[in-house]
Amino acid sequence: MKKRVMSGVIALLIIALALAGCGGSGGAGSNEAGGESGSGEAAKSKGKITIYSPNAAEVNNPIVKEFQDRTGIEVQLISGGTGELLKRVQAEEANPLGDVFWAGGADSLEAYKQYFEPYKTSEFDNLQPEQIGSSQHWTPFAALPMVIMYNKELVKEDEVPKSWMDLLDAKWKGKIAFVDPAKSGSSYTQLVTMLTAFGKDGDQGWNYVKKFVENIDGKLLSSSGMVYKGVADKEFPVGVTLEEAALRYVEGGAPVGIMYPEEGTSAVPDGAAIIKGAKNMEEAKQFIDFLVGKDVQSLIQKEFKRRSVRKDAEPIEGIPAISEMKLVNYDFDWAAANKDELIKKFNRIVTGQE
Repeated sequence: MKKRVMSGVIALLIIALALAGCGGSGGAGSNEAGGESGSGEAAKSKGKITIYSPNAAEVNNPIVKEFQDRTGIEVQLISGGTGELLKRVQAEEANPLGDVFWAGGADSLEAYKQYFEPYKTSEFDNLQPEQIGSSQHWTPFAALPMVIMYNKELVKEDEVPKSWMDLLDAKWKGKIAFVDPAKSGSSYTQLVTMLTAFGKDGDQGWNYVKKFVENIDGKLLSSSGMVYKGVADKEFPVGVTLEEAALRYVEGGAPVGIMYPEEGTSAVPDGAAIIKGAKNMEEAKQFIDFLVGKDVQSLIQKEFKRRSVRKDAEPIEGIPAISEMKLVNYDFDWAAANKDELIKKFNRIVTGQE
């Protein structure tokens, strides 16, 4: 644990230096992103912005700090689960208190698009078309494959689960870290991925989910961070999580590994969106442009193992390209349009009503 803490501190220092050294490239250093190359007090704008984000602090903090340093815009960061924060945006519809929603699965953002302001980022032409939504109510931030994470000290090499089906083995009963999809955008994406892998249009997908829920044995977690931390800290031998979260623990020296399920996984992006009626609209647009500028997108690949959504992104060493992975035919629009219904059905399964 001490090794991971020290590694995290060193990483934050490296991130601050890396971002500070790439002031003029991409949208982050352009006029659209708040100033001429971010240098000099005269180049900085003034203002403030409130950001709702389910991101991990180690991802948020250095990026927010650099945005403040470059633009002079004061950031208030409010953290929480994706579901919790989306409900907050909905409740504040008549009087928005936030300006930007940053992170959370894009299918979850699409399901709440009526609460977001359409915006075409100044970096639009630099983004991968397959990562962009049709309505422009959100902007992609990173492509996020879903994986099975396991603890090497608790799982024998010949017992590592290689597929979604392997998670139904009786030996994992009560030992699988998984989050309530109503509270986590990534977990909702995982639910739809499982349904799709086994057939979302018939009974097979839900039959799998019922057996999976039975093997969870009532241990449904409340936040995505509890999955990768729980597996790394040996509270659970296996879990379903984001690739980048698991890879950060691998990089930090934790005894964990990852598997891409043999039936196929998904690589849906998380995203950022401007809250409809935001009181700091121009500052919100600057922040969106900053997130998908070349500087920040290069940073998330090098330091966080998150896959960039830019066309000019370099491959990440040590992990397969998305084109080399087996992916399910993830129906993004279906996942967004049916989110409430699918979560209600999942909850009925959990409570034994189905």
